[in-house]
Amino acid sequence: MTGRTSLTIVLAAGEGTRMRSSLPKVLHQVANQSLLAHVVMAAPQGAGSALAVVVGPDREDVAAEATRIRADATTFVQNERLGTAHAVLAAKDAIARGADDLLIAFGDTPLISSETFERLRAPLKDGAALAVLGFRAKAPGGYGRLLVADGQLVAIREEADASEAERRIDLCNAGVMAFAGTTALEVIEKIGNANSKGEYYLTDAVEIVRSMSLKAIVIETDEDEVRGINTKTQLAEAEAIMQTRLRRAALDAGVTLVAPETVHLSADTTFGKDVTIEQYVVIGSGVSIADGAVIHAFSHIVQAEIGKAVSVGPYARLRPGTSLGEGARIGNFVETKAAKLAAGVKVNHLTYIGDSEIGAGANIGAGTITCNYDGFNKSKTIIGAGAFVGSNSSLVAPVKIGSGAYIGSGSVITRDVPDDALAVERNEVSTREGWGRRFRDKYTGSKKPK
Repeated sequence: MTGRTSLTIVLAAGEGTRMRSSLPKVLHQVANQSLLAHVVMAAPQGAGSALAVVVGPDREDVAAEATRIRADATTFVQNERLGTAHAVLAAKDAIARGADDLLIAFGDTPLISSETFERLRAPLKDGAALAVLGFRAKAPGGYGRLLVADGQLVAIREEADASEAERRIDLCNAGVMAFAGTTALEVIEKIGNANSKGEYYLTDAVEIVRSMSLKAIVIETDEDEVRGINTKTQLAEAEAIMQTRLRRAALDAGVTLVAPETVHLSADTTFGKDVTIEQYVVIGSGVSIADGAVIHAFSHIVQAEIGKAVSVGPYARLRPGTSLGEGARIGNFVETKAAKLAAGVKVNHLTYIGDSEIGAGANIGAGTITCNYDGFNKSKTIIGAGAFVGSNSSLVAPVKIGSGAYIGSGSVITRDVPDDALAVERNEVSTREGWGRRFRDKYTGSKKPK
């Protein structure tokens, strides 16, 4: 929002015990990105924006994730879990520094968008002291209801305290709020612990704002956008929604998805123009696919750069550190890892290329393996431009195959091969005439072949 600063609080406290996992709830992933990362990336950024993340005790892993995504994030610890307002006040020092707006969000709502945050802040510029995000629930049972009169928010009523008429209201509280910075800390500090659990809830802020003759309003959004994640079922539901969004965005950007519902994308996947993705492709984090590339069916790609007009698959696996130059071809049942393939390289089938650099136009025959691991160390294979490696070859790293060199099929190469040389490394064939017939005759009548 131009001309207004923002202090963003992400409430990451809570261990998510219903997730049945030792992993903190907000570190579970949707579209290969943590729940917390989705919220932090959607939150306002840039000059004047500060991010405070409230974590539970001994949750250095959550704090590290926040600062990984946004280096300027400050973390605060909520030592006791005494409600949402108590969690916000754990970051009191950050709030006290002052800002035009105080935005409060949750680390387990990965579907919320930056546009919604901006819409929520907009009324503050027009004089509101508090804006609360609401949604129309298909099944409102269990949610706090937003009570509105004359265009203003009057109260947030928890279902246990609601009348029959109030329970019929479908406008529900999403929990996300924006406070005017001038009164934010005063309002939150006035929240008492009058509830039966002795906890401090942000929902009480509405009545406090009104008691100060200030204005509170509601901004509505779609129910899906404010889904909180508390169970693995809800995590799977959020994943499905996010995948639908990502596929639609890819299609709108001009990507051809042959069977969109079968393709799995990541939140950070990037596409060039005229990219085609066939059925049952899984794209993990850190993947970029350049113009004109085709990813054939049943391929799995993670942390890889795919150049222009590259063909991958079907049934290919590209592991982290793979880089494919323009026009390179990776065929069926090929696996790559930490491999840099220059323009026009062909690795068409049944091959493993790991810890390798392959020069432009080289051809790697079927069944070739770069033997890059000795049980203790990873070593590198370098193959020069225009080299031809025959089928069923093993290249024992560290080893260098020169430009234009030829490797005879079935060779085990343990030494460097000069440019334009032919290297063949095989044992001499030993042939014993009639051996097969004598072997069969030995068992004829006494034992049948199995």
